[in-house]
Amino acid sequence: MNPARGIIFMVSAVALFSIMAAMIKAVLETVPTGQTVFFRSAFTLPVILIWLFSRGDLSTGLKVKNPMGHFWRGVIGTTAMALGFAALSYLPLPEVTAIGFTAPLLTVIFAAMFLGETVRSFRLTAVGIGMIGVMIILWPRLTLFESDSSNDTAILGIMLVLGSAVFRALAQVHIRNLVQTEQASAIVFYFTLTASTLSLLTLPFGWVIPTIGELSLLIGAGLIGGVAQILLTLSYRFAPASVVAPFDYAALLFALVIGYIWFDEIPGLTMLAGALIIILAGVIIIWRERQLGLQRGKARPGVTPQG
Repeated sequence: MNPARGIIFMVSAVALFSIMAAMIKAVLETVPTGQTVFFRSAFTLPVILIWLFSRGDLSTGLKVKNPMGHFWRGVIGTTAMALGFAALSYLPLPEVTAIGFTAPLLTVIFAAMFLGETVRSFRLTAVGIGMIGVMIILWPRLTLFESDSSNDTAILGIMLVLGSAVFRALAQVHIRNLVQTEQASAIVFYFTLTASTLSLLTLPFGWVIPTIGELSLLIGAGLIGGVAQILLTLSYRFAPASVVAPFDYAALLFALVIGYIWFDEIPGLTMLAGALIIILAGVIIIWRERQLGLQRGKARPGVTPQG
């Protein structure tokens, strides 16, 4: 164990995922969401394969005992990724990032529903606090007596990012089952392969020929996403989940900086206040899961911020 190295890997992974999201957001005005999912996934595959080959794990790291489990993890994760990318078309990057933090809160509920985990009042209270933070972020958007195109667009974005959070939480729960028999490297690889394949189904629905600049961003997003995924996996190898998981929330800081520099996005105090409440709730849940000894660390390496 090397906690300092684990934290460095985690923060580096979060920073790269934030850059990747910004690169995707930059092309969404002209490139369909399904096409962005393809590039994000397809160009991650060689990075993962090279990494496994360099470690000598190419033959053993891709063996599976539950192929249908990998398939359904891929379907759920791809849906989460697509919804999250689509949301970037309608909302600022920091807002999508902050609302996306609801996924760990929902995981607590889904783990109780589908895995039979005992969830007592402490964690339920933390989930409730987090949902209050979500409502604080959403409240300015939920105008009941006014209707205009910008407000309708924002509400659509909110629905998309919340949908993404739901599917990310479902993916997390599914992975908690999958890690009982499967290696993390196989979970990551087959998710990426499934996402690449499923995204091709959107080809008849309006893919475009990207410009050189757009193509560079799309390919870069895939390569950076692959490197970030490896760093994320390594972070849990060098430090306990309870140590590195809270640094997931550094994503908000990176999103704020990137959103301001790249997209001229300036978040309001309401959004920041709600985000801090969600982060507080998430950290409380991580601490409590450490106390309960839940296998959070095994599940996390197979999950990206997009699914």
